[in-house]
Amino acid sequence: MENEEEDASSVMAQSLGWLVVLMVVFLCNLCRLLLPSFAVLVAHLVQSASKREEMLRSQLRDMRKELLGISIMDEFARYARLERRVNQASQQLRTALQARTAQLTSIKWIVTISFYILQAVVMIILIWLYYSDPVALLPAKWLSPLEKLVAFPTGIPGGVGITCWLIVCNKITNLIFQPFS
Repeated sequence: MENEEEDASSVMAQSLGWLVVLMVVFLCNLCRLLLPSFAVLVAHLVQSASKREEMLRSQLRDMRKELLGISIMDEFARYARLERRVNQASQQLRTALQARTAQLTSIKWIVTISFYILQAVVMIILIWLYYSDPVALLPAKWLSPLEKLVAFPTGIPGGVGITCWLIVCNKITNLIFQPFS
């Protein structure tokens, strides 16, 4: 009795294997499509504008307002000193922004690489789970000339192997997501 229950549950798991793999591939490709936005979000959450940058922006804005109020003909020396301070503050702000941009880029790369590593691990787990069992069983006549290729690595006639099914699922999801990328 117990053996029959195990056989029924394994048959159920095998019959839904194609759907499980399809959904995992679909979710991975959806995440890949949303990855750039997610990476930017994570980067901005981790590395926001510093107080020093905000202070420099505020000082720069105030100095530029003051600069507009000074007549270059009447107060040239004061205008020149203020203009040098504006240029110096602009350079400091540019340097700070370049450093933050470099950090944001490295954070985006880390998020992207982490995702691809996670996706590779998921694919390896799927291949490991379905290595010896077919993901789906079809009539052998349907796969006639390519039967062994489609059944790889299981070798079961009429079976669809995990490698072939992953390729098919990736192609289907790429076609679905093509208008959005």
